Amino acid sequence: MQVDSVVSRLERAFEPARELLVPLLSEPRIMGTWAIVVAVSTAVLLWDLRERNEAIPSLMRGVWTLTVVYSGPFGLAVYWYAGRTQIPRDSLARRGFRSTAHCYSGCGAGEVTGILLAQGVLGLAVGWVAAATFGFAYLFGFGLTVGPLVQEGVGFREAVADAFYSETPSITVMEVVAIGTDLLLAADAHVGDLLFWGALAFSLSVGYLAAYPVNVALVRAGVKGGMANPAEL
Repeated sequence: MQVDSVVSRLERAFEPARELLVPLLSEPRIMGTWAIVVAVSTAVLLWDLRERNEAIPSLMRGVWTLTVVYSGPFGLAVYWYAGRTQIPRDSLARRGFRSTAHCYSGCGAGEVTGILLAQGVLGLAVGWVAAATFGFAYLFGFGLTVGPLVQEGVGFREAVADAFYSETPSITVMEVVAIGTDLLLAADAHVGDLLFWGALAFSLSVGYLAAYPVNVALVRAGVKGGMANPAEL
């Protein structure tokens, strides 16, 4: 009963936001315009990577591409501020943005995979969909850290321990906020509904914003490196 009471209070507190956002994320013209904006943002990113930033490693190229696909002009702005070789200087803020983007790219892919499998294929109940989505997001985000470490020669056990220590706080905050936002906006939506995709895209960006201060704190504490300074590539 206590849990139900807390959930009810949260639902009432966020109801104004839901009433504002659900119609917008369900409107075909708005979402169609957003899809065009995302496509243009992605095209700009890919052009800049090809023409001006060939030195950026393939891993970070993938990270920035997914970040822009998920968040459109917001993701492109983050790349422009923190990810290009032309940045005037590096900073804690820029390192935090890069670290969050790295986490975001893997977690976002896992979240989309998890929710499509759990709801679209298996037709699970909402609670199981949320659990599966979190599990896949954590697995993908975790793997995106372990894989490169192993390729660099780090032992598998050490890589797993390092990833668990450095990525768990960020992934947990990102996914609790993202999945919570998605449930608030579209708990009853299905894969064929426009709201399903609109709420998913919106919730991913909210998750990024929530995880950013966590990553800044981890970088400041030396738990994370903040990814390589692109200006030194």
